[in-house]
Amino acid sequence: MVDGVTEYGELYIGGTLVAPSGAEVIEVISPHTEEVIGRVPHASREDVDRAVAAARKAFDEGPWPRMSIEQRIEICTRIKDGIAARADEIARVISSENGSPYSWSILAQAFGPVMIWDSAIATARDFRFEEYRKGVLSPILVRREPAGVVAAVVPWNVPQFVAAAKLAPALLAGCTVVLKPSPETPLDSYILAEIATEAGLPEGVLSILPADREVSEYLVGHPGIDKISFTGSVGAGKRIMEVASRNLTRVTLELGGKSAAILLPDADLDAAVANLMGASYMNNGQACVALTRVLAPRSRYDEIADKMAAAVSSLVVGDPLDGATQVGPLVAKRQQQRNLDYIRIGQDEGAKVLTGGGVPAAQPRGWYVEPTLLGSVDNRMRVAREEIFGPVVCLLPYDEEADAIRIANDSEYGLSGSVWAGDATHGVEVARQVRTGTFSVNSFSLDFNGPFGGFKNSGLGREFGPEGLSGFLEDKTINLPQGYPVPEGN
Repeated sequence: MVDGVTEYGELYIGGTLVAPSGAEVIEVISPHTEEVIGRVPHASREDVDRAVAAARKAFDEGPWPRMSIEQRIEICTRIKDGIAARADEIARVISSENGSPYSWSILAQAFGPVMIWDSAIATARDFRFEEYRKGVLSPILVRREPAGVVAAVVPWNVPQFVAAAKLAPALLAGCTVVLKPSPETPLDSYILAEIATEAGLPEGVLSILPADREVSEYLVGHPGIDKISFTGSVGAGKRIMEVASRNLTRVTLELGGKSAAILLPDADLDAAVANLMGASYMNNGQACVALTRVLAPRSRYDEIADKMAAAVSSLVVGDPLDGATQVGPLVAKRQQQRNLDYIRIGQDEGAKVLTGGGVPAAQPRGWYVEPTLLGSVDNRMRVAREEIFGPVVCLLPYDEEADAIRIANDSEYGLSGSVWAGDATHGVEVARQVRTGTFSVNSFSLDFNGPFGGFKNSGLGREFGPEGLSGFLEDKTINLPQGYPVPEGN
């Protein structure tokens, strides 16, 4: 660290810090102070070639895919423990990079990844990588083998959370990985590199390359890549599919969301509104799973609007490293402007600002936007249909329950959602009718033992649980001769 600026001069390629091929540097800017807080090398195409070659050699010739699952679990457990031991450091670094409030970072940016690693390890321990089946003509052996070299591209909003969602199952499956962090948040990836080295990952198994979109495209289009796992925008996801199609590279895409929270007439409003503050404004609203459309029965609309506005206006805005802060700055100036533009667009379309709507007076510096609630929103408005990715939530009235379900489904997205009902059994019936990958009843949560991903434009494939592990495996059938000695219990 020099004058308060964290500097790294090397890239982590194949498990070793090495000099970059080029001289280009990424500057990390604090969204709170607008000052430079870090510098790292910008990976080049030549660096991608080196990283892919190292991963290719490690997969094709090295020990990692050939280890027993118990051996890989042992090393992955050391990675998990290393993250847990440095949780506070990781949370503070990420909060400094992207503005995530520390109170949220310590849970989601640090201990959330620990839970993901822990769940993936438990899943792998119980997973059947081989099974014998009774075939039509003779016994068969079905194997799940590692997919190969993985390009894992992670976003700036929850970098270690998403890295864990990709790295943990990929490594446990026996894959080798080139991890591509966002240029906004590369500093925490160096902590991960140190942890992986200390855990004893074999040579070549992991490389970490901070870079921009152009180099990312080169990575995902590289002929040495067997599998792409990407989290980010719909536009970038579509472009990755185009590039991947040239090599028929397998893809998993976790993309955007415009998720709905349905408040039924008999809902406990105090509990629902209190929970929506976290579910809708988490990470300054910079979360693909955030519940950004709140559907209120017209019979209780004014009551809900008042309760929501009061709760939103009481959220504490400020320095992300202050433990009392609930909403920090957005990651970049462009995101601040994007949110302010959408608030204006909403008003032009007829939405009403119930609270917020501008830049906090107490925060003249930094990329802040007031926690905002837009009322009188119609689902045809752009603010109800497009992902804003910030602390801006829409309140929409509905007439009947069927109308609420229709509005929830009337979206190009299908990632998350919730329903709040006095009768939880009835809430489950509503949940069954909403086309979305994850849905909660009288709560908001992600369970790392269950599949996570989206319908429609929210993505392809699933992360977490056995489904997430399967995404890094290829199925293979071996036809056995008649009379082959199939082990007992198969």
